[in-house]
Amino acid sequence: MTGPDQKQQMEQLEAKIAAVKKSQDRGPVQEEHYSQAQHAWRMVIELVAGLGIGFGIGYGLDYLFGTLPIFMLIFTILGLVAGVKTMIRSAQEMQEKQLAELAEKDAADISAKDEGS
Repeated sequence: MTGPDQKQQMEQLEAKIAAVKKSQDRGPVQEEHYSQAQHAWRMVIELVAGLGIGFGIGYGLDYLFGTLPIFMLIFTILGLVAGVKTMIRSAQEMQEKQLAELAEKDAADISAKDEGS
């Protein structure tokens, strides 16, 4: 037999469980930030793409003009420089994004402290 005290406790427990389930039910959550490995792969791909495009243009010009290694070397070096510049730009974008997130977090912490006092 269950007494009225146990029924009341069960109802309270069920209400707590329902409240927790309701607070956790936010629908599908998408991951908006990327892991460090994804950032690293992005930079590697940018560098390799710059090298590949430079090599391709240089080889094409050498084939067209019959001057095999000169344009290939020049454009491969230019592709490397372009790839490095793109990598640096990507790193700066990621750093600015992280700094903005930290600033937002600090501002939220400060406003929470101000409201609490």
